[in-house]
Amino acid sequence: MKIKRMAAIAAGAALTIMVLAGCGKSTSAAADKSQVKIGILQLIDQQALTAARKGFTEELAKAGYKGKKIKLDYVNAQGDQSNLQTMSQRLQRDKNDLNLAIATPAAQALQKADSKTPLLFTAITDPKAAGLVTTTAKPDKNATGVTDMVDVAGQINFLHKAFPKAKKVGLLFNAAEENSQVQIKLAKAAIKKLGLTAVEKTAATTNDVEQSATALMKQSDVVYIPTDNTMAASMPTIGKISTKENIPVVTADATMVKLAGVATVGINYEDLGRQTGKLAVQILKGKKVSDLPVEKPAKTRLVTDPTRMKQFGLTEAALKQAE
Repeated sequence: MKIKRMAAIAAGAALTIMVLAGCGKSTSAAADKSQVKIGILQLIDQQALTAARKGFTEELAKAGYKGKKIKLDYVNAQGDQSNLQTMSQRLQRDKNDLNLAIATPAAQALQKADSKTPLLFTAITDPKAAGLVTTTAKPDKNATGVTDMVDVAGQINFLHKAFPKAKKVGLLFNAAEENSQVQIKLAKAAIKKLGLTAVEKTAATTNDVEQSATALMKQSDVVYIPTDNTMAASMPTIGKISTKENIPVVTADATMVKLAGVATVGINYEDLGRQTGKLAVQILKGKKVSDLPVEKPAKTRLVTDPTRMKQFGLTEAALKQAE
């Protein structure tokens, strides 16, 4: 009996220590704000999305969130839906102070896995259509951020002024990307308004881009590419085909111009990331998601590629006039 009683006391003591230790850890984690934890889920490894992430982390560092003051948990789904789900669940378990989703599928997956942790998004064209918010003016769920919605009609007008003889405008995109569907609808309306003809080709994966781009350029006078993740990851391929077929490409995203485009009046994704980073700082300092309206890109810029300008007989002055 004495041995059993001593064992019971020992077990009780051990249980008490475990409970106290658990409580101590929880209290410490909640109270200790000397380090913030931020999860980052990126859809795919492509230049524009990586630039957005760079701008985001640089803006946090500028606000003092660097070194030991911040713990970044970065994961990249490499364009795989099952990876998005698994990684979203992991970030939910990590109990971060804030999560960032880069691109629409990443934000949708992360919000589905975690509807409580503040969620910022960037590189998303239409957060309302994606179900991330019901209203952009006063977000009513756990998400807000900065869209990459560009003035599509304005870009088509720029394209038309830069290449006035072009009658057939090629549209290259991934039909499975919601952000692209929104932009292509606007592009087709703008093309029709100008009395031009739209020619469409889609590519479901980066492996399909070469064939689709080649076929499209044989049927078009100029090609327009929206802020499409699949196309962004394939710009070197598109650039080679553009040079070979002698068909100019105008991109929605300024980042794409270096690899395939002639010019654009578009957004810079590093700027977009910095803008999103400023929202993150506000949340980390106590602001509620509902107090932060979804923002549009703060600025656009004329970006050109001198080599391709020369190939297609364009000058900086002419493009500034088209702008």
